[in-house]
Amino acid sequence: MNNYIIWKGQDSRDLRGLLISELPHIVRPAMRVQVVEIEGRDGDVSDDIGYAAYDKLVKIGLYDNYDVGRISHFFSGTGKVTFSNEPDKYYEAEITEQIDFERLVRFRTAVIKFHTQPFKYLVDELPVEAEITDEIKEIKVINTGLEESKPIITLTGKDTVEISVNGYAQFQVNIDDGYITVNSKLQECYKDKTYNLKNHNMGGEFPVLQPGENTITWTGKLTKIKIEPESRWL
Repeated sequence: MNNYIIWKGQDSRDLRGLLISELPHIVRPAMRVQVVEIEGRDGDVSDDIGYAAYDKLVKIGLYDNYDVGRISHFFSGTGKVTFSNEPDKYYEAEITEQIDFERLVRFRTAVIKFHTQPFKYLVDELPVEAEITDEIKEIKVINTGLEESKPIITLTGKDTVEISVNGYAQFQVNIDDGYITVNSKLQECYKDKTYNLKNHNMGGEFPVLQPGENTITWTGKLTKIKIEPESRWL
């Protein structure tokens, strides 16, 4: 099977004359570490402060009747990228360096650098949704990944609603306009994407989901809940 990538929703196999000759290796991103030297203490102290973004390199080639204009346009911008050696996952990435297309045309090879965020996500992960009735007191959400995930939770109802995850109270929101979204990935609370910020309507912490099954419970006038698990891997 030929190598391919899907970048910003477009399949490289649909570009005439483009060959993906080598895909990036699957590696674990490095942990960022803050080192502090304390006066009067031997050695130093290091604190983990999160995983670092890194570069994934894709080698490409040209053949037959290639279209340099379309290929140039394809390899630009910011978006989601899937590599054919991990077809069920995507990364959030950006192409930050201009490709030398004069060299590409001359030698018919080039290296594309995707500056990639550390976590990868499922390509086709379905949300968990429920209409709330008196019989429904909780819902189960599966984080299929191997790391804590930062879900996107949309709540429909009114007044103050409190959400607990696995028995621990996480946050409360005041739903004053039909529904509200709590996005742990962006660390934002809003209605209608991020155009109508509602951070002042929220108290508590943005929730995380542990790998495996998580139980979501609530109090208040909630009529519908939608949870996008955002399962993730390193």
